[in-house]
Amino acid sequence: MVDWDIRQASAADAAEAAELRALVLRDDLERLGRYDEQRVRQRLRDGFDPAHTWVIEVDGAFAGCVALRRAGDAHWLEHFCLAPRLQGRGIGSGVLRGLLEQCDRDGVLVRLNVLRGSSARRLYERHGFTLETEGPVDVFMVREPA
Repeated sequence: MVDWDIRQASAADAAEAAELRALVLRDDLERLGRYDEQRVRQRLRDGFDPAHTWVIEVDGAFAGCVALRRAGDAHWLEHFCLAPRLQGRGIGSGVLRGLLEQCDRDGVLVRLNVLRGSSARRLYERHGFTLETEGPVDVFMVREPA
């Protein structure tokens, strides 16, 4: 287990978050025949809203990010990226658990999409997400409040 912290994002975090997203998603996007070096970064920049985004830090340094955006009857979990060197150490589970506890207190449904075949799907399933719909590229998942 690694010590980590989470803080509210600022506009200055968008560039670093976009670079991390490109790194983290590259293998899955290439496997799906969908990797575009510019588009993978631009999609994060287009959806980056510091008001709904948190930065994950390890030893005071940027290590990842996650967004939770209200949309209709649910919150959308988006842009959840963690540096590959830190994956598998309980950080992602800890961050996700904290966000989901708040959603449970508020009685709010949580939705997300993950790339088809991504190992991240197992993390989401361990935290109560179930399949909603599946397409050729994206798997849409939902979690009812506990």
